[in-house]
Amino acid sequence: MIGLGKCELRKVIFKNKYAKYVYVYSSSPGRKIVGTFRIDAIIEDRPSSLRSRLEGNSGIKKNEFFDYFGNREKGFAIEIKDVKRFEAPIDPKELIPRFVPPQSFCYIKEHNEVSP
Repeated sequence: MIGLGKCELRKVIFKNKYAKYVYVYSSSPGRKIVGTFRIDAIIEDRPSSLRSRLEGNSGIKKNEFFDYFGNREKGFAIEIKDVKRFEAPIDPKELIPRFVPPQSFCYIKEHNEVSP
């Protein structure tokens, strides 16, 4: 995953098409949930086409972009809206006692939201 400000790049995307919000977990420093954003759209395309479509919104250099996707046939960009940074980051273990940091994302069923 690479966060880009206006978009977040992904090599794979979550299966829940109804997810609308993402909680952002920061593994370092602090191991806390630091904010949230709303998913505006999910773009799926070949990396070369995806790069062209995101021109001006990618926030990373061309070589970094293609290094990230490697030889993958498709990639994803999550368009980000309504970013909120929490004043006080949340310790997920206070909410979910057996919390284990996700490798890429996990679902919060009650709210139909995704945690990267």
